[in-house]
Amino acid sequence: MYQADQIVALARLAGDNILGIYQHGYVEKTKIDQSPLTEGDLSSHHCIADGLKVLTLDIPVSSEESGVLELHGRQQWQKYWLIDPLDGTREFIKTQR
Repeated sequence: MYQADQIVALARLAGDNILGIYQHGYVEKTKIDQSPLTEGDLSSHHCIADGLKVLTLDIPVSSEESGVLELHGRQQWQKYWLIDPLDGTREFIKTQR
């Protein structure tokens, strides 16, 4: 079973990744829904999602950057992790301009 401090450590590592990208510059892209996407979003997504998959093999992970997951499969989930890898991407971008 995972410990809360392991989850906190994942969040901190993801935050450190985001800060590093923020300080060194990044490429901004646009998703299909016209919302912005940065390397910070993707780095944080992979850090948290991959870490959660290792810590909690039996709990699925859904993230804003996971893409669309099939409804039928999600309806079967009794519990899951729902993550937003970088909340406030627009503000993240604005402060760099």
